Amino acid sequence: MKYIKLLILLSTASSAITFAQEIVSPALKISGYAEVYYQQDFNHPENNSRPGFIYSHNRNNEVNLNLGFIKANYETENWRANLSLATGTYMNSNYAAESGVLKNIYEANIGVKISKQKNLWIDAGILPSHIGFESAVSKDCWTLTRSLLADNSPYFESGAKISYTSDNGKWFLSGLFLNGWQRIQRVDGNSTVAFGHQLTYKPTDKITLNSSSFVGNDQPDSIRQMRYFHNLYGIFQLSKKWALTTGFDIGAQQKLKGSEQYSIWYSPVIIAKYAATDKLSFAARGEYYSDRNGVIIATGTAHGFRTFGYSLNADYWILPNLVWRTEVKNLSSEDKIFASGDANFQHNNFSAVTSLAVSF
Repeated sequence: MKYIKLLILLSTASSAITFAQEIVSPALKISGYAEVYYQQDFNHPENNSRPGFIYSHNRNNEVNLNLGFIKANYETENWRANLSLATGTYMNSNYAAESGVLKNIYEANIGVKISKQKNLWIDAGILPSHIGFESAVSKDCWTLTRSLLADNSPYFESGAKISYTSDNGKWFLSGLFLNGWQRIQRVDGNSTVAFGHQLTYKPTDKITLNSSSFVGNDQPDSIRQMRYFHNLYGIFQLSKKWALTTGFDIGAQQKLKGSEQYSIWYSPVIIAKYAATDKLSFAARGEYYSDRNGVIIATGTAHGFRTFGYSLNADYWILPNLVWRTEVKNLSSEDKIFASGDANFQHNNFSAVTSLAVSF
């Protein structure tokens, strides 16, 4: 109940914050987000943690904060800056490799427009990932929890990028110079840099097509293993009520330094969304993730990580900036990889989660 009261209080404070920031500077925007959730994993893990390959909404049988942040955005015609500080179980999991205060920096970057005639920018700092159609902000995603491919590819990145948006807004192109695979600081002993690209095409306001990539080494130089990764997705507004998202990730990494042999992993996903009313919507997801050699998800089992998943989702918008979400999800693996409370492992993992999310 305390969490609900807090969310409602934050929601009603939104207009006051907007008024205050307009007085200070019309270029400065202060915003925030908070999402609390309760989840039940029916395998009843003893440590109340979801499987290790789940990085968002990963605590079980407790009311907890997935993500909460305050963000300052300053933007003029020729430069822009973002600073966001955050906490929650999402931050604990995804920033575990970072040190000190870096664990709580959700976003921190500065951008400069380098062309007077064209929409051409250079941005540098800690940035949202250029990979995938899902973000850490659950309310902006069609499903309450993230897909397997989203949880196991970067949510954030650090480095610099140059980006161009066409005059008609249909094309977006960027090239990136990165510190690594979801890294703020490089791995100790790693002197290499990573690269990426993003190409987005919107032929109409009902279709979005995207291609993104990552190329680099995320190991110390002594055991350097090149990683090549590509993400492809399409978002289609089929009618006023129906929409569809399809995505596919594929990656390859050298088995050993200098090797010409590669370990391959891939993941397809499809999500259908139905808007019953302006306030109520439903989504269904089907997905598969194959990582036989354990590059991204190591299991130590005979067939590696080869898992099907499906989920059903319902959203109800209580207020324009306050949403109640509920989801049931089942994961089914070829090997017994899901820990249960009786110290055994199971082929299946069924869970149910509900959340309240507010933005202001």
